[in-house]
Order: sequence, then structure tokens, then C-alpha cells
Amino acid sequence: MAKIFTTEITSEKITSDNPIHQRLFKAYVVAKDYVQGDVLEVGCGEGRGISLLMERAKSFTAVDKIKPVIDNLQKQYPSGKFMSMNIPPLSGLADDTYDFIVSFQVIEHIENDGLFLKEIHRVLKPGGTALLTTPNRKMSLSRNPWHVREYLPHELTNLASKSFKEVEMKGITGNEKVMNYYEQNKKSVEKFTRWDLLNLQHRLPASLLRIPYEILNRWNRNKLQTTDNKLVLDIKHEDYIVVDDASNALDLLLVVKK
Repeated sequence: MAKIFTTEITSEKITSDNPIHQRLFKAYVVAKDYVQGDVLEVGCGEGRGISLLMERAKSFTAVDKIKPVIDNLQKQYPSGKFMSMNIPPLSGLADDTYDFIVSFQVIEHIENDGLFLKEIHRVLKPGGTALLTTPNRKMSLSRNPWHVREYLPHELTNLASKSFKEVEMKGITGNEKVMNYYEQNKKSVEKFTRWDLLNLQHRLPASLLRIPYEILNRWNRNKLQTTDNKLVLDIKHEDYIVVDDASNALDLLLVVKK
């Protein structure tokens, strides 16, 4: 199967991606404490944390749009059910089916985010819980042309409250080691963005920005690894921390109940 990894879809196999991979993996570690019964993952990618979820699930279902990836995951995890679809809606999934749903780093890619949350609510059992993560716009270093939008904590809270009766906003941030990496990354990115005097990163169509974004982002990650390989390699998921105040968190962690 062809590799699909970009700087947007990070890989645990690419050394310079390690800090971001560990940040994304942290959500699955957090989710382990919530897992029960029938579990659905919406937007599973290449299966970063599937094994953690399946350990405690009665049944496991996952959906994603890339069929070769889904087919590969079905072979890798034959006891699970893997479905290829463009979302939303969650076509073919019945109402009130799942006890627990996760969707990590997905909603920022969805054009109709309101329908996306309504569909998660629809397939969640009464009393069920869903966990979602997405970048905190306040902490983003530049426009990400792969994202339709990013959220501040109150924006996502207000959106989720239209579909769910219980909404709790938490955050995932980092310890001193992680924030050192973040600050180094920020300084490096600013060396590029300071030349964007016309603010083209926010004015040009996303399709025109994706190739330069990918090239510069990969170059930047590799440069950070070359500059401080120990820091890049030493960051683990334990270095990311769940906080109750998401204002300055790297990622928003939304907990909703039906």
C-alpha cells in the first residue's frame, strides 16, 4: 500500500514527526479511561491508537474515507469492523448504536461541522460519551491549508451544545519539554511568515498553499530534529497533559454526553 503520510498525517515511523505523533497518541491514552461497550472511531486514519481502544471495547467499528487504508486495517484487526465512507453523514450506521465514540483531529477538516456533531449524537446511545480533539486556534503557528477551520474553546463548546445536553471542554497541553519544542518551532515558523507582508497565507485558496506548506513544514521538522535530536526523540505521550482550562492548550479536548 502506498504511503499517505504528510506533515498533516504524522507517522510514528518518521523521527522528526515524533513530538506531533506523541501529542496525537495522547488522546487515545486519555480515551482508555472512558472506553466501554460498543466503540466507534470516526476518522481512524492509519490506526494510531486502535489497539488501545480495542483492548477494552466489547466491539469496535471505525470509519475513514481512504479505502486502501481501511482494507489494510481490516486485515490487521480482523475482530473489528472497518468502513470506508466520506463523512458526514455516517451512512449505514444505525441510531443509538454506540456506547463510546472518539474522533481525534477530524472536525477541523469537515465542511459541515454541525451535521458532523449531529451524526455523532445520532449514533451514540442515550447516556453514551464521545471524545473529540482538534487544534486550539490560539496556539496554531500558521494557517493550515488542510483545515476548513480551527476553533477557540468557546466556539467549539457553543457548537457542541446545539447537539449535546452535556458538554465539557478540556485541553491537552505540554510540560516544559514539549513547550520548549513548541517555542523552537514557533521561532522557526516566524522566520518564514515574517516575509508574508501581504498575508497571502490567509488570502490565497487552500489548494494553492498545500504544496509549499508541506515542503516548508517537513523542512522545518527535519531542521528541528537536526538542531536538537535529543529533544525531538525524548518527547513521549506522558509529556502531554490534560488540563481543565483549554484557553492556552495545544489541543481542545471535547467531552460530550447524550
